[in-house]
Amino acid sequence: MCEQCLKGSVDQMSTVPFWQHKRLHQMTQEEWESLCDGCGKCCLHKLEDIDTGEISITDVACGYLDTVKCRCTDYPNRQKNVHDCVKLTQKNLPTLRWLPETCAYRLIYQGNDLPAWHYLVCGDRNEVHASGHSVRGKSISEYEVVDLERHVTDWLNDGSGDWMFVPNKKDC
Repeated sequence: MCEQCLKGSVDQMSTVPFWQHKRLHQMTQEEWESLCDGCGKCCLHKLEDIDTGEISITDVACGYLDTVKCRCTDYPNRQKNVHDCVKLTQKNLPTLRWLPETCAYRLIYQGNDLPAWHYLVCGDRNEVHASGHSVRGKSISEYEVVDLERHVTDWLNDGSGDWMFVPNKKDC
């Protein structure tokens, strides 16, 4: 390819958002972290049926989740504070069947684009809340709950069930 053509493709690539031209494993730590839309859905308690393996999502949030801002109040220490807090990684991403359908990590992993309300697309961090895609106003703190099973909800996903995506080995 000629020098001018190479320069043109580099220029064009710089105008394409990083999530549209990079695989998850190619992203910097800053880019990876920026994919989180701040919905807070991953911080809701999940229950797994020991017999069937079915996972139910509750409307009960981890005590460290600020249910108004939908952000962890001690993000850097979340694994120390909450021993079963799952740190999302490229390796465990495909195994987390409970990730919401709107999760940017899940969408990008599956080869999809980010939704119009995602702040990286629209530029407004509040849009995830305004569009109803966060736990704001839909969740309560674990400190207010006695019986977790009474808080199982189905509003998180639209019933699409389990998801699976088998990437090419080069994409892992």
